[in-house]
Amino acid sequence: MIKTDILIIGAGPTGLFTVFEAGLLKLKCHLIDALPQPGGQCSEIYPKKPIYDIPAYPEILAGDLTHKLMEQCKQFEPGFTLGERADTIEKQEDGSFIVTTNKGTKHQAPVVAIAGGLGSFEPRKPLIHNIASFEDKGVEYIIKNPEIYRNKKVVIAGGGDSALDWSIFLSDVAKEVTLIHRRNEFRGHLDSVEKVQELKNKEKINLITPAEVVGILGDKEVKGVVVKQAEHIEKEFEIECDHFIPLFGLSPKLGPIANWGLEIEKNAIKVDNSLDYQTNIPGVFAIGDVNTYPGKLKLILCGFHEATLMCQSAYKIINPGKRYVMKYTTVAGVDGFDGTRKEAPKAVVKKIE
Repeated sequence: MIKTDILIIGAGPTGLFTVFEAGLLKLKCHLIDALPQPGGQCSEIYPKKPIYDIPAYPEILAGDLTHKLMEQCKQFEPGFTLGERADTIEKQEDGSFIVTTNKGTKHQAPVVAIAGGLGSFEPRKPLIHNIASFEDKGVEYIIKNPEIYRNKKVVIAGGGDSALDWSIFLSDVAKEVTLIHRRNEFRGHLDSVEKVQELKNKEKINLITPAEVVGILGDKEVKGVVVKQAEHIEKEFEIECDHFIPLFGLSPKLGPIANWGLEIEKNAIKVDNSLDYQTNIPGVFAIGDVNTYPGKLKLILCGFHEATLMCQSAYKIINPGKRYVMKYTTVAGVDGFDGTRKEAPKAVVKKIE
């Protein structure tokens, strides 16, 4: 049995920042995440994509943000159960909770903070009869490491921001990039659409619209795709390629958490936003993209704010009757559980003679 003060479900940016805020209150944290590494979507879905709305960072790659959050919270020595999904929750007589994963690992804590982002993600797959046979053999639904496409022939299908952005990015990496969309119009940002058109004019991207991929060629690996043009229903042709990347979006699902007795609204957990983002189950909080309340904005910045307020209420649950006096880190410094201390340099007082 793993015991901690705050059990965090989800090791994305909001979950990682919770460790730091809890540490300032001398509270220990343990995180559960179904992914094999911390970082959530930032690590799994778009580690190489820049984020522009993190305070003090005009631009930071999603993977680098994860690295810095890990660096920030490491002095508070968080525990991790990675590669396991939180399945069940049971309230104990003493008011604490026991959360068990799909692999049977049990965790006990007086406070549970659900920071699972949008939940678990499943890619929306095109209706191609043999596509499953080529998954991880040339068919990828998420681009994790763009370097695997260096000097390769790549076919991307989709009409949203991901398809546009990755076509632009890979035009400088891959040997050949072909973007296929079933409509002539794209759903992405105008500047991305214009950039793709510019790259097409420079013959750095092949653009085929309106059309769709209807088949995959190859034996053990992808060797090409079969394309049907919408304007010529009977006309099909083949394109030689090493990788086929259908980017039709991801379907978020709460998974087993949806069965925990929480109040759910449109695949998100309803919380009280006036105080601390607590759910309808006292002691269970929901922070970050996984929650919903009037005025909710699904931004990493908002998740950080919610985590900060949540930790204040968690402190009161864990230390009933004990008053916490908040002091700025510039004044009090930061004492890590590992014995480290960070503090602002003290002014030197010198007598003037």
